[in-house]
Order: sequence, then structure tokens, then C-alpha cells
Amino acid sequence: MSHIRLIQVETYEEMSRLAADRISAQIQRKPDSVLGLATGSSPVGTYQLLVEGCAMGDLDFSKIRTVNLDEYCGLAPEDPRSYRYFMDYHLFNRVNIEKKNTFVPDGLAEDPEAEAAAYERRIESMGGVDLQLLGIGHNGHIGFNEPAEGFAPNTHVVELAKRTREANAKFFDRPEDMPRFALTMGIGSILRARKILLLGGPDKAEIMDRAMHGPVSPDVPASVLQLHPDVTFLLCAQPPQKRK
Repeated sequence: MSHIRLIQVETYEEMSRLAADRISAQIQRKPDSVLGLATGSSPVGTYQLLVEGCAMGDLDFSKIRTVNLDEYCGLAPEDPRSYRYFMDYHLFNRVNIEKKNTFVPDGLAEDPEAEAAAYERRIESMGGVDLQLLGIGHNGHIGFNEPAEGFAPNTHVVELAKRTREANAKFFDRPEDMPRFALTMGIGSILRARKILLLGGPDKAEIMDRAMHGPVSPDVPASVLQLHPDVTFLLCAQPPQKRK
């Protein structure tokens, strides 16, 4: 039986507010929380609301530590397409967090496998993740854990699925510039978080339903979240409104 709670709202803005409220509550309850963070379009509104909360003095990030889910192999932190750049732009540079307490896998590591192992040890040394924010891919991937023969237990190097590369190629000038590999927290890494919050827009409704109600299978990596005791899916019925 699935433990996942589903909350459906009409707008992206409502979804972002609910997610920001939950993260804010975590920060206020435990000011030195370890937050697991995600990139992509789904959490952008949430990060904006957290920035506003910090600016108003309602949130204090000074003791917060963060670990990001993933990073492309081969991209420098200052590359606008990297996930480190994304996080700096949307959140870290706009709140009072200590940059030394924000961690994203090193996409330029000479030995990606060693970097993956070191990243996993870092998460463990921090005491684990208190609240993990997730998006979901059309194929059910979480982080960059693609459909596979089994569930990866720890942070690892992954070859990106064709559909994932096609979906993300829009961020690159040429399709061939899209990285083929990434570093990602494993399924086991994600499941060890104490709370999990997954966001999805209307185009993700079908895969979220499969993840909630289908068999637990590495064919739909997010289905493994059925086994976690504290997971909330937030689903909005409308895409985000384009700002004028």
C-alpha cells in the first residue's frame, strides 16, 4: 500500500506556495536543517518564495546546509547550463546562506566515480537529509535515476536516457552539446531523506499516477517512493503563467 499523499491544486503558484510553506516550516522548526534540493522548472516558483521570505526576515538560512540531487558531467560551475549555476542564480546568491554549506556534485571531477563516493560520504557526515525536494521526469526518473534493471543505492554516474536528453536539449545551443552523463544521488540516497516533497505540473499527472499506484519497479524509478513513510506529491493542473 502506497504511503504517498497527493495534494492537487489548480495553479503552479498554489503548488509553489504549498512547497515553500513546507520548506519554511522545516527551516523554522530546525534552523540547521539539511535540505536536499532539485533543479528544473518545477521548483523555480518555490525558490522565489523562499527568497522573498528571507528578504522579509521570516526565514534565516544562515545555518542551513544543502545538497543537490545531481549535476551534468563536463560542465563548470560557472556555466549557465550547470545546476550549480542554476542554484546560485535562483536561490543561494539571494538568501543569507553560507555558500560553503551548499553542495552540488562536481561536474568537472577528473574521477566521477570517486566524486560520487565522496558526495555520498558527505551526505552521511551531515547526518542525512531532513527534507528532500524532487521533480519527476516523464519517464519517472527522480534525480537522474533513469529506468533501469535495479535501484541504485548510492550517488553514482549515470548515462542519461534518450528522452531525458531530448527534454533538456532545449537549454543547449546544439543538441550534440547536451551532456550524455551526469552525477546523481541514488534511489537509496533519496529514500534515506526523512521527508520527501515531489512537485509536478499537468504534463506529469500520468507518470505521477503510475508512480503512486503502479507496481514498485525500476522501470518507473519514482514508484519506489511508495516505500517511504513520509512523501507528499504536489500536482498542479495548470502550467506556470508566463510573466509579462
